[in-house]
Amino acid sequence: MTHHLAQINIGRLIAPVDDPKIAEFVAQLDPVNALADTAPGFVWRLQSSSGNATDIVYNDDPFVIVNMSVWQSVEALRDFVYKSNHLDVLRDRANWFEKMEKPHYCLWWIPSTHIPTVAEGRERLEHYQQYGATPFSFWFSKLYPAEEKALANS
Repeated sequence: MTHHLAQINIGRLIAPVDDPKIAEFVAQLDPVNALADTAPGFVWRLQSSSGNATDIVYNDDPFVIVNMSVWQSVEALRDFVYKSNHLDVLRDRANWFEKMEKPHYCLWWIPSTHIPTVAEGRERLEHYQQYGATPFSFWFSKLYPAEEKALANS
């Protein structure tokens, strides 16, 4: 396989990550991350020495947290997001995160040897927020195929 699927999603917490209002979310991080780590098609996820990404800076807003991961295929990521226990956390998102005005997630293709950076993910997400789905960044609802020529330029 010469390409993988990268994803980024962000959220703006309703309180600091160490606030009791967020405790239920934080308690689920390790189990959900362990689920991802062993999911079919999982390649990589963003994490610091804490084992998660809640302390990795996305932008100048300390309440915004970032999640990024890489998968072997669209199907592998979709199965993890919508057909595993991850879905329970996704359904409860409003308990811990503010509703965002713009899309807070996107997908893009990367060469299989590449590990995306937060800056790269932010660029892809901002593009998706501004232009909608394009081959540069998209979502499950409007997928684009991986194109080898485009990947060589990423």
